[in-house]
Amino acid sequence: MNILVIGSGGREHTIVWKMAQSSLVDKIFCAPGNAGIAELAECLEVETDNLSGLLEIARHNSIDCTIVGPEVPLSLGIVDLFEDNGYPIFGPRRKAAEIESSKVFAKQIMNKYHIPTARSQDFEDYYEALSYLEKQSFPLVIKADGLAAGKGVIITKDRFEAELALGKIMKERKFGEAGRRVLIEEFLTGEEVSMLVFSDGRNILPMITSQDHKKIGDNDEGLNTGGMGAYSPVPFFGEKEREFVLTRIFQPVISSLEREGRLFKGVLYAGLIITKEGPKVLEFNARFGDPETQVILPGLKTDLMEIILSSINGTLDRVNPVWSKQFTVCVIMTSEGYPGEYVSGKTITGLEKLNEREDIIVFHSGTKKDDGKTVTSGGRVLGITAWSDTLKGAIDKAYQGVDEIYFEGCYYRKDIGKKGLHFLRNAN
Repeated sequence: MNILVIGSGGREHTIVWKMAQSSLVDKIFCAPGNAGIAELAECLEVETDNLSGLLEIARHNSIDCTIVGPEVPLSLGIVDLFEDNGYPIFGPRRKAAEIESSKVFAKQIMNKYHIPTARSQDFEDYYEALSYLEKQSFPLVIKADGLAAGKGVIITKDRFEAELALGKIMKERKFGEAGRRVLIEEFLTGEEVSMLVFSDGRNILPMITSQDHKKIGDNDEGLNTGGMGAYSPVPFFGEKEREFVLTRIFQPVISSLEREGRLFKGVLYAGLIITKEGPKVLEFNARFGDPETQVILPGLKTDLMEIILSSINGTLDRVNPVWSKQFTVCVIMTSEGYPGEYVSGKTITGLEKLNEREDIIVFHSGTKKDDGKTVTSGGRVLGITAWSDTLKGAIDKAYQGVDEIYFEGCYYRKDIGKKGLHFLRNAN
């Protein structure tokens, strides 16, 4: 089979890496790709929002199956376009992908079908939103309705901060049209967990759990980012919680979307928080997470292509995936200044030192080739991923890998996996 992977980040590098291991795959194309992906696939310089250009790639290269990485092409309807032209593609159609592209729509679905989530109110009028704040207790969470690259969620500890957040989103339009509507939501306390499932529209197939680290600074301080690292599986998320989430959250959402005429095929991601009342949904994504993918897929022993084809064909109930029992950790290395302004074009050294390691892999995000050198080309640059029989072993190996790599201004969190490690130590 000829495969096309759409995207250019660490998530897509991980998918391409997994596709390269499949006995069903002959050749991999990626648009637009990055320096790491280019070692495994033929990269084509077509951006992810250029749907007609991506369809032309499929036609010109006899693509048998396309896998969509990022959220933007899904929200624009790439699956509708490819399917309508007879090209198999993995991901939800535009109306189903709205579960991610509109936080207000996602909340409406959750409220209508009694899926546990935070109380909230949505607004299109800035002054109505301001007035609503007068009667609320803090902290509160202010969310831009649309896609904002993981940065459109602002936690506010008092009314002053909430008014600033509303002004930034609704008046300054920091996130563009994504901020045309906002969601004002109660603040929930507890540990966050990411859980993803494959779906064929009716059946679901759960993946192993992971925990993302969204804040830029150690101990979860500072601004929100696209994700600074992750580990998997999560030791404090047990079988009881897993069963609850599958039966009370995932299956009802998939069934309700079908009922609403929005059949969901692909990967459904739930950002969960474990409250005193049990797990609740913070957000849904309509695709693989980043960096969660970098710690989930290395643990998948079953051929990923087999699962993807079953999702497309509606036969997921026939698949019984096998997962590793090892722990996996990913540490993200970023450009100086991220998630704000940063400078690209910095030479990356040390990558070759990890090429022969069988327990560490470097997934590229914001990288490109320049004059034969690998240089930075984004905010999140590399994901150093390692696995071991113990969480501590995986953490130690990942940071050993980080120590081997250098580029000017590189930054990374030093506490990835710490919460899981703390739980395990207390449990023993």
